[in-house]
Amino acid sequence: MRLTLIPRTMELAKLTRRLRRRQNVRNVSDQHLADIEEKKKRVPLNIDTNMFKIGFLGGGKMAQALAKGFIRAGLSKGEMMLASCLPNDVSSIESFKDIGSKTVFSNSPVIDYGDIIILSVKPQVVPKILPELKDSSKLLLSIAMGISISTLEKALPKGTPVIRVMPNTPALVGCGATVFCRGTNAGDKEAEVAEKLFSSVGFCEEVSENMIDPVTALAGSGPAYVYMMIEALADGGVKMGLMRNLAYKLAAQTVLGAGTMVRETNIHPGQLKDDVSSPAGSTITGIHQLEKHGIRAALISAVESATQRCKEVNSILEKEK
Repeated sequence: MRLTLIPRTMELAKLTRRLRRRQNVRNVSDQHLADIEEKKKRVPLNIDTNMFKIGFLGGGKMAQALAKGFIRAGLSKGEMMLASCLPNDVSSIESFKDIGSKTVFSNSPVIDYGDIIILSVKPQVVPKILPELKDSSKLLLSIAMGISISTLEKALPKGTPVIRVMPNTPALVGCGATVFCRGTNAGDKEAEVAEKLFSSVGFCEEVSENMIDPVTALAGSGPAYVYMMIEALADGGVKMGLMRNLAYKLAAQTVLGAGTMVRETNIHPGQLKDDVSSPAGSTITGIHQLEKHGIRAALISAVESATQRCKEVNSILEKEK
């Protein structure tokens, strides 16, 4: 009797677990849909929450990276984006053409077209462009380095929602690190749009404006520092007999792996470093050489000086106004 009851009992238990899992999935799905609907309510009514009409004032590398990221994430289409480029900037024009976007040689069509305007020009060009923005209903996302929100708002029509954003170039491959801060007239709805857009190309978080310059120096300029480290590590490998192509692959993958370990494990970098450093081993010997040559001090100084330069740029532009 027991031999027949036990399998049936086990079958019933399995069925019950399956039903519970399905119910949990339904509950999660329902909650997910509810969250999406709630988020949609917080997005400005004049902006389509599914497909954004975006105008890029400036069509450089960062604008191109963002455009491709937005398309990849399904937030916009090539034909729904318009960029202003210099007539001789053939590379940028071709890049936007490749994704199905049109380009123009003046800013007015871009400003008229986009519900969202992304200011992606060099800092020194910003004062020349701002007077052209006359519609206070447009959401302006500025990725111009060193240009403060107060500088932007003073030159724009009263009531214009402004969000200052600092992305970095790895956004091109969906691994960007972005922060943003909102201006006086940008509320939760506008912040929601900014976060949705820039989360599509990597990490995105809201911060206070006094953190933007240090973020620019660390995350904005940081890839250049890391590229130098990759190049130097590869040179070391070549010196010790590795083929250059292999050395670059190993160095790049090592940096990627180490960064992923820090991000995914939440273990302190110092602890992760200690875990690799065996007593009297090769790693601790190499670390000793890095410390002797001041690697920490050099990187800290790089971030410090880059931060000061960001502040100087904004100060110079303020004086020129």
